[in-house]
Amino acid sequence: MHDVRKIDVMEGILDENDHIAEHINEHLAAHGILAVNEMGAPGVGKTTTLKNIFKHLKGFKPYVIEGDIESDLDTQDLKNLGIDTHQINTYGACHLDAPMIDHMVDHMNFDERGILFIENIGNLVCPAEFSIGEHVMMLVSTVTEGSDKPYKYPLAFEKADLIILNKVDLIPYLDFDEEFFMKGVRALNKDVPVFKVSGKTGEGFEDVAKWLMQRAGKLEIKEHHHHHHEHK
Repeated sequence: MHDVRKIDVMEGILDENDHIAEHINEHLAAHGILAVNEMGAPGVGKTTTLKNIFKHLKGFKPYVIEGDIESDLDTQDLKNLGIDTHQINTYGACHLDAPMIDHMVDHMNFDERGILFIENIGNLVCPAEFSIGEHVMMLVSTVTEGSDKPYKYPLAFEKADLIILNKVDLIPYLDFDEEFFMKGVRALNKDVPVFKVSGKTGEGFEDVAKWLMQRAGKLEIKEHHHHHHEHK
């Protein structure tokens, strides 16, 4: 009896979340802002990945929302680099949701075309279940985590629009089975681009940035002209 009620409540929460997510998605697209939901387990190099992408962005300003359970270390780090960065602390919740992002986006000033990178909570389960209005779901995985991640966390890999395989400079020191990893990825997501990168050497990030800039360039921007011509 109680289980039925629980499912109803969960469906209600997800419906409401998706409704707000849709609004965020359209609002940002209309302003020429590509929203990227960056997901990955703790320690895969999510912030390092962002820093490396920023080096190659041309014509698109980076904006960041940092999601953390506690602390604002990454936010301070990015602010020191002059990146427009905003902090959300969930104080226990294992993922960001659309209402949190909606609230934050309302307080942000998107003064030029760009890409909003939302660094989600370090976790491969909960964040995959909640849309936060993103246009692109970017999943960061690493060779250090082992090649079985797609098999263990299928939803994240299935939903990814691009996958970054980080720390490839460490492959010589590890038992990473790339063929097994890719087989797992392809079983879930046959067309997703997979970029092999190294946060340490910076290799591979130019291609990631190009892919994102291409996606950002395709947004349908709805210019707000406020019908000036009617007053002539």
